[in-house]
Amino acid sequence: MNASLAAPALTLVHPHLRLRAVTDDDQAFLQQLYASTRVDELNALDWQGAQRDAFVQMQFFAQQRAYFAYPDAAFWLVLHDETPIGRLYLQHTDTALRIIDLSLLPECRNRGLGSALLTTCFAHNKPVQLHVDKLNPAFQLYTRLGFVTIEDKGIYLQLERRPAPY
Repeated sequence: MNASLAAPALTLVHPHLRLRAVTDDDQAFLQQLYASTRVDELNALDWQGAQRDAFVQMQFFAQQRAYFAYPDAAFWLVLHDETPIGRLYLQHTDTALRIIDLSLLPECRNRGLGSALLTTCFAHNKPVQLHVDKLNPAFQLYTRLGFVTIEDKGIYLQLERRPAPY
C-alpha cells in the first residue's frame, strides 16, 4: 500500500503542500475523505447512522482494493502544513501518467490546491489522463487546465491533457 519506489519523484509547486506515501495508519483519514466525496449522493437517500456508515465503509474498502491493484502505482497522502487534506494516487506508464484518484477534503477545495497538484503532474512531460464523473464539479477545473475528452464512458469521461510542445 506504499508509494511505489519506482515512481518518479513529484516536486510540488505549492509551498504548503507535501506528499508522503500512504500507510496503514492512514486508513481512518482515507475513509473520512472518501465519505466526504459521497456526501451529496448519500444525502439524497433516506439512510441514517449505522446503515449509512456501513455502506460508506463497504464502498471505501471496495474502492481501496480496486485502486491498490493498479500496477506501477504510487499512493500519496496530500499534506497541507503537515495536516492530511487529501490523496493523490498515480499510475506511471511508459506512455502516460494516469491519475487514479485525486481527492481533497471539502474545506480544501476551490483554494488552488488541486490545481497545484495537477500542475505537478504536468511536469512529467507526458500525457496526463484521468476519469471523471460528468457531474463532478472538478470537471470544470480539468477543462480549464487543458484536459480534453478522449472517451465518453457513460457517466464517466476519460480526459487527457497533452504536454505543451517545445
